[in-house]
This record gives sequence, structure tokens and C-alpha cells, in this order.
Amino acid sequence: MKKDFILNNKLDSSYFEEALSLISKARYIVIVSHINPDADTVSSALALSSYFSENKINHKVFNVRTADIPSRLDFLHRFDKIVQELPKSFDLMISVDCGARSRLGIAIPSDIPLINFDHHKSNDGFGSINLVDENKSSTAEVVYDFFKFNGLYITKNTASALYVGIYEDSLAFTSSRCDESTYEKINFLVKCGADPSLIASLLIRRDSLAKYRILPKIFDSLELHDEGEVASIYALPLWFKQTGAVYHETEVALDMIFSMSLVKIAVYFRIVNEKVRVSLRSKENIDVSKIAAIFGGGGHLNAAGCAIDTQDIYKAKELVLKEISEK
Repeated sequence: MKKDFILNNKLDSSYFEEALSLISKARYIVIVSHINPDADTVSSALALSSYFSENKINHKVFNVRTADIPSRLDFLHRFDKIVQELPKSFDLMISVDCGARSRLGIAIPSDIPLINFDHHKSNDGFGSINLVDENKSSTAEVVYDFFKFNGLYITKNTASALYVGIYEDSLAFTSSRCDESTYEKINFLVKCGADPSLIASLLIRRDSLAKYRILPKIFDSLELHDEGEVASIYALPLWFKQTGAVYHETEVALDMIFSMSLVKIAVYFRIVNEKVRVSLRSKENIDVSKIAAIFGGGGHLNAAGCAIDTQDIYKAKELVLKEISEK
């Protein structure tokens, strides 16, 4: 029977206990981070991995394509232990920050229980136990709650990973989902050894030259629609080849155009794994997850994404902007 973390908008800590019980009984665990991994999925996975390693719990952290993992996260403990080959045998799977089954990038064996840690509004509850809270700033916050509810000791390595996940997915604590409890958690993680100054430096002060060569090309694609309320940008595959930049280095472009005062919705298009990847951001109560859902994606009220099965960026752009204009 599936177990869900949220019942009538109240937390049921017994599901955290059941999740820990499954972990305690497992002989070998696979922690799965999502396709096109970001800091939240990687950090949440490595926070769990650090705890498992410290407590001699057999496990692997898996991603379907390790080459896609942002290299700027390489300072996190056990980053170099992430694999893209599933173990031959395991009896428990844990997914982190996967809003849908498809985000795992692999089939879930029907006879293997799965603990689903997530914070996406669009999560469809595909796990055996679903620890999903859409009100949290990040999946790392949900993982933190798992540690705290179960009274598990948080070491410096685990604290640093959780801090990174919360910091990055909350857009440096600017997300509307950050509340008093978020800052209480951050304060506790600092007490556990997370170093805010060092983490910020390692995350935002190690840019490549390639990043600054591709960003002007992306900004050159900027278009404003609907009297300036909708902004769109794109990145062509050729530009990545010309500059040597990688996809994750360009995400900042979306945040920058989103910062314009007139803009209420910002959209970024690029090709990832032979599909057009679309990222959407919105201000106020504009629900961009509904736009993403039209194309099989999902996310949150103000941040969502999807993949459109085409390699024609201009066609994908036309489709998405049409849906936005009709909302």
C-alpha cells in the first residue's frame, strides 16, 4: 500500500519512521537522482549517502547519465561515488527530487519498494512511501525533516549537502516557499558544520570562460511578448560546440531575464538529450506548472519545466508561447 507524507495538509511523522524501517531492513539500497540533475537532487542524494556510508549501510547513488551532473558540486562528500550503472541486486530504491516516474530515467522493478522524497506539486505519488511536501523550498528540506523526525545525527558532510540543496533550489533563499522553518533548518545545519561562506564561494565563484562566451549569444535571442510581460530566450546546440559551455552553466540566463521588472513569465529553451528542454519561471500567482503539464512536465506554481519531443527549438518556442498567451 502506498503511504503519503501529506494528509489534509498535516505532516504524519509515522511515514518517516516507516521509511527508516525500510532502510534499516534493506540489504542494498539504490538512491536515484533525476535526469538532467540539478543541485537539489544531487545534494539530497549525497546527504543520504553520507549518512548511509557513516552507518555502514550498503548503497549506491545512481544517475542515468553522470556526465550531466554539474561539476561545480564536486566539493560535496561522495560526489565521486555517483554511478550510472545500476547494481545487479538491490532490495530498496530511494528517489530524490523526482516529480514523476519518468524523471528517474529507468524502469522501477515492480517487486522493489521505493521511497519517494520530493517537493514538486506535480508529483504523482509513484513510490511505496511518498514523502512529498510541495510547501517545502527543496527536496533537501524534506530529507532534513526525515533526519530530524527520526532523531538521526547530522554530520558536517550531511549538513553541507542539505545546505547546498536548500540554498540552490530556493534561489539563495528568495523563493516564496522559504519560511521561518527554512531559516531554522539552515541555522541548525550551520551549527552542524555547514560553512555558508565557503559553500557560496564554491558554488558561485568558479565560473568557466566558456560560460561568459555563450551567455551573450543567449541574451541575443531575448524576445519580449505580451507587452513585455513574457520573456523568452534559447540556446542552440551550435553555441555549446563553439564555446565549450555545458548546459548547467547557462541556467543563470533564465534567472537574469526573469529579474527584469516588466517580466512576469520567463522561458528558456535548449536541446537536452535530443529533446527541447523548457524551463519556466513566474511571478505572483501565475501557475506555470499548468503550462508545463500540457507538455507532460510539471513543477511548482512559480517554477516548472518540461521536455518537448522535437529538436526544433523554434517550433517548441511557438507551441509554448501560444499556450502562455491563451492562459
